Amino acid sequence: MVNLNRVIIILVILFLGLFMPLVPSMAKTNNITAELKNAQSLLGKGQYDKAFVEYQHFAEKNNPLAQFTMGLFFHMGWGRPQNSVFACQWFEKAANGNIPAAAHFFGDCLLNGDGRPADPGKAAGWYKKAADLGHYMSLCTLADLYMTGTGVPKDPAKGLALCIQAARKRVIPAQTKTGLFLLNGDESIRDFAQAFQWLSTAARGNDPQAQYYTGIMLQDGLAGPPDLQAAKSWFEKAAASGYEKAYLSVGMLYFNGPKDAETGLLSETDLAKAYLWLSAAVRQTSDREGQKKAESLLEKVLNVMPETWKKDLDKKVDQHFLSFPSHQS
Repeated sequence: MVNLNRVIIILVILFLGLFMPLVPSMAKTNNITAELKNAQSLLGKGQYDKAFVEYQHFAEKNNPLAQFTMGLFFHMGWGRPQNSVFACQWFEKAANGNIPAAAHFFGDCLLNGDGRPADPGKAAGWYKKAADLGHYMSLCTLADLYMTGTGVPKDPAKGLALCIQAARKRVIPAQTKTGLFLLNGDESIRDFAQAFQWLSTAARGNDPQAQYYTGIMLQDGLAGPPDLQAAKSWFEKAAASGYEKAYLSVGMLYFNGPKDAETGLLSETDLAKAYLWLSAAVRQTSDREGQKKAESLLEKVLNVMPETWKKDLDKKVDQHFLSFPSHQS
């Protein structure tokens, strides 16, 4: 099932942030966007076949935004099977019409070799063009190429500098990517203090991946003395947003939380939270070793948790996964 909110977000970004500055005049902008009004309405309502016909009509008349949306139809599988070759053909047309996101996606097409031989060198050029047009996250994708020497000379320092440019534009995913380069990248650029600065900034901007890695740095003492309470808070924020890796991390911290001096047991709150997040970790499918560890800890929780809690807590886990259907097994 297509997430219609995602469709709407893409269109809003295109109109307000990406497309509007790229045409020579406001009159031309108004003409290009006005003629797609009905198509946008149909797409927003999930009437994919009718919307497709509308967009195709204007795409064939060289409307670059319509061409980009045609690419999205095939890229996302809106009302039809996904087809990377057809998507890339439309992205190329839209990229030549200076649609920033299309330039980035066409770079992906060249990098992956979708319907053509892979050409990472040309991909690098399109990522640079996308960034010049305002799609700043493309700088971090270009940075990946410099980190590995794919299509460009290997130069981790140059790659880091490119991604920092995007991070300084307050692009939250770029802040996360910069932090990860500094945390896990080439030894020549590794810097834990700066990594924590960028990751914690992105974490405060509600990026679940940044929240998770901020928690890792706090837990492992990579940002000063270990702070398990702060780490648990960031892990839980990431987990609440459906970030799979955080389930086991936060569940373990609740499981290993402070015990009552007299009973030697966890508080009721910590015990319930341990059950919730370890249960979520058991359901994830991407990390079998993590599942095994979660299963072992969950068995220990069940040995001390009142049986009467289980039904209500399982319902909460179900509700969590209903919010993130792609995470369901």
